[in-house]
Amino acid sequence: MGEFDLIAHYFTRPVRRAALGVGDDCALLRIEPGMQLAVSSDMLVAGRHFFDDVNPVHLGHKSLAVNLSDLAASGARPLAFTLALSLPAVDEPWLKGFAQGLLALADAHDIELVGGDTTHGPLNICITAFGEVPPGKALLRSGALPGDDIWVSGTLGDARLALDAALGKIDPPLPPEVLDAARERLECPTPRVALGMALRGIASSALDLSDGLLGDLTHILEQSQVGAQIDADAALQTMAARAFAPALRLADTQWLECVLAGGDDYELAFTAPAALRVAVQDAACSASTRVTRIGSITAGHGIRVLDANGRALPRQRWDSFDHFA
Repeated sequence: MGEFDLIAHYFTRPVRRAALGVGDDCALLRIEPGMQLAVSSDMLVAGRHFFDDVNPVHLGHKSLAVNLSDLAASGARPLAFTLALSLPAVDEPWLKGFAQGLLALADAHDIELVGGDTTHGPLNICITAFGEVPPGKALLRSGALPGDDIWVSGTLGDARLALDAALGKIDPPLPPEVLDAARERLECPTPRVALGMALRGIASSALDLSDGLLGDLTHILEQSQVGAQIDADAALQTMAARAFAPALRLADTQWLECVLAGGDDYELAFTAPAALRVAVQDAACSASTRVTRIGSITAGHGIRVLDANGRALPRQRWDSFDHFA
């Protein structure tokens, strides 16, 4: 199977919303009058972002999900995406599974693949996603103010637990039901697109959590020139695996590291004025997404993590992931 046969067989579909899709040098997108275009690119590299034995259906899902999560963090409605795919060989069963996971998530969000590129080389997946947002309504990292609440969507830390288990860092091993649930969070994250759109006009700042809560939250603090305090217990309560805490026998520091520095959560962290707590909950309800208030924005700089008694915990190695650190 050649390059163009591969594209035609696995990745070419009739466009419905784009003006022109796969087959020409450029795709053409229809944008609603007056809307702004939101664009996000992410790359997944074998051995760096995923294990060699990952289910290709899950990998296809995650490859698009990480981009949709960025659009969600901007409050954008997804429109379309491109795929650049480097393959060491044409493995048709792998391609079938990858395309299945990729396009199923695309269909779930009513978006379409409109172009890209394929080449021979080490396995590498790069997706660029396009969305639209009304002028002045995009969620940014720069609007947090002292007194704002800090919220997160969904669950934190379970993806990191699955990674540590895969690397043999959990002893004794996780029970099968816990491992399966954690691996689902690692390999098939849920982009919070509906929540991001519902938070327009409510959230003062937002971003998606890809490299760890504390490290990612620092980007909001730097852009907004503020500080933060985090309630460690509230953050820990978001972790689904905590329901099995007595059986897992993890040290407190392991739980905290998973939640505060885990990465691969692809949840939203956002801030909002305390006066808008009901509005935040209403937005979460409309998006069928759980949200948890885990702290507040403060004047000054840096992040303090507080225990149940309001005492600052000694800062551990809770830095976010950095490819070049």
